[in-house]
Order: sequence, then structure tokens, then C-alpha cells
Amino acid sequence: MIYTMRLFLPLLVIAFMISCKSKRPEMGPPQLPVYTAKSEQVAIAKDFIGQTYGLFDISIRARVDGYLEGIHFEEGGNVKRGQLLYTIDPAPLDAKVAEALSMVAQAKTNLVKAESDYKRYKPLAETNAVSQTDYDAAVASYGAAQASLEAAEASLDYAKIQRSYANIFSPITGIIGRSEAKVGDYVGREPNPVVLNTVSRLDTIRVQFHLTELQYLNIAQYEKARRTIEDGPREERPEVELFFADGSRHTELGNVDFIGRNIDPTTGTLLVQASFGNPNKLVRPGQFARVRIKVDDPSETLLIPVKCLQEVQGEYNVYVVDAENKIEFRAVEVGEMLQDMMVIRSGLSPNERVILEGINKVQSGMVIVPQEKEFKSVRNKQ
Repeated sequence: MIYTMRLFLPLLVIAFMISCKSKRPEMGPPQLPVYTAKSEQVAIAKDFIGQTYGLFDISIRARVDGYLEGIHFEEGGNVKRGQLLYTIDPAPLDAKVAEALSMVAQAKTNLVKAESDYKRYKPLAETNAVSQTDYDAAVASYGAAQASLEAAEASLDYAKIQRSYANIFSPITGIIGRSEAKVGDYVGREPNPVVLNTVSRLDTIRVQFHLTELQYLNIAQYEKARRTIEDGPREERPEVELFFADGSRHTELGNVDFIGRNIDPTTGTLLVQASFGNPNKLVRPGQFARVRIKVDDPSETLLIPVKCLQEVQGEYNVYVVDAENKIEFRAVEVGEMLQDMMVIRSGLSPNERVILEGINKVQSGMVIVPQEKEFKSVRNKQ
């Protein structure tokens, strides 16, 4: 009896489990967010990372060495062209000027004596009253005295120029930075400060950035790039937008005004510069800058979110949901990436639905319950 019960109980448990499994409700097709591909009027643009510079960024240099005697401006403030900025102790330079003056005086004295000897010997030589050797010596001394005076005067001019460098003036009107030296510092000779400061003109700001060779060729093919950037009048060159680190956009549009002569062989990039108006002088040199260049006119373009795409070895694919809500794995040809949206060149048509989220959970032939979901692109916020 006990043996029979032991045999019956496991059979009873198995039967109970089978009964419960048969009563479990079947799961329906999964619900997944989908995005309907749309065509928009889009002007294709490229973004590049660069850095800002003033229209002029002039280094203020100590052209003579000596002790810094005075600073005559407010750091970070505005300065005018010709304004006195620094003074270097002029005493050693004044001594050199005085020394040069004495050399000029001595050279003039020597010239007077040599000229007198020449004038005295000349009529005597004509009557053979003096030897030709003495006359030639007088002529040579006179010429040497003239050359010595010229050299002494040149040394005096140089000493005066060096003396003038003790006063350092602003070469332009602009904003000056922080001084690299303080009063009492010895400046003008390495390792002491040689560049004392920088003055920047900021009513116009320059942004320099680099294009790879492929990017340069793709912007407009060579002929269009040459016509619009290199040879075209400024007003016909492509307009450039400027964005800052916080995502804000500069109020002024700029123009490409310089493109490098050659591709840098060490980096494989080409230097490009764009200039922007900066009427309020809010943009300062050294800021992070993202510039956007329009490379094609607005046209009807098919866009989908980048997150809809799956990339495998450089090939892009999407999961398309057909009219029967069945998933189809399809290859597409992509174009430019516009931040979080991708241009689709071929392989997808407007109003077709693609899987927006959960593409790693689906496969071709699978049936789903599509849930239309709006995608808010960051492009619409700028």
C-alpha cells in the first residue's frame, strides 16, 4: 500500500503541472514604439569644431631687457592705440645714448682734423711740394674720418631707437589681458617674460577650424568649393552659423574668408577661417566654437532618428513595419547626420514606419503591435 502511494503521488504532481500549463493564457504580439519617416525641406549643413580669435591679437613684447618700472593700464580693460602700457628702467639705455653721443663728437673732431690735413696737402701735392705718399695718406684719413662719423651717427640712432623701446605703447585699440610681469620684474630676456601681454580687437571675431580632406571634397566638390570659398565675392560665400559650448547661437552670421593653401601632411586637415561680427564684444578669444556651414540648398529630404538605425561593418539597416505589422529587415543608404537625425538617400520611403526603440529585441518576420511615438529632435530647439 505504501509503495503504491509513493508511485501515485509523483504522477499526480506531474498531472497537476500539465493542467496548470494548459490553462496559462497565451502572450500576444509585443507592443513597440515606431516612427513614421517624414520628408522635410532641409538645407544640408556640416558642423566643425574650432576656436575663437580676435580680429587682431597683438602680442606686447619687451624689445629691450631691463627692470619693469611702470604699468600704466588696467588689466582686462580697454586701451587705445598709442596709449602707454609699460615703462622699462631707461638708465642703462640713456647711458648707451650718451656713449654714442661721445663717439659722434669724437668722430666729428677727427673728421675736422682729417679734412684740414686734406685741404692743406692738396695744393701742395699739385706743385709737388709734398710727396705723393703723404698726400695719399691725407686723402685716406679724410675718407676714413667721414666713414667713422657715419658709423658713429648710425650707432647713435640705434641707441636712441633702443631707448625708445623703454616705453611700450599699444599698437591697436582693443581689450588688453592680464600682465605677465609685475613692476620690478626683469623682462625682455629668456627665461624672463618677453611677451608681456596681448591686446585684442574684438568688434569682429575670427573662428579657425579644420576640415579633413574628405570633408573638404564633400562640402561642394572641388569646383563649387573653389568658386564659393576661394574666388567668389564675399557676399556669395557660404554663410556660417556659430554655436557656443552651452548650445546657444551667436546672433551674427559669418562668412568663410580664408581657406588654407594646402592639406597639412601631418594632420591630413585643411585650415579654414570664418569671421563674425561681434558688436557687443561678448565673444572673447579662446572660446570653444562650433561652426555650421550650409553645403546644399534646401530640398525635400527623408529623415529618421539616428537611434532607428543599426550599423554593421559600415552598412546601415532599419526594421520596417509593413501594413500587416510584420517586421522587415531592410538595408538603407544614409547621407549626412544632422545631430540626432539621419538623412536617408535610398531604401526607405516617406510614411513608412520603422522601429524606434527596442531594435535589439526584434527580428525579421516578427509581428508586433506598433505604437506611434513622437520624436523630439534637438534640431528643432536651435
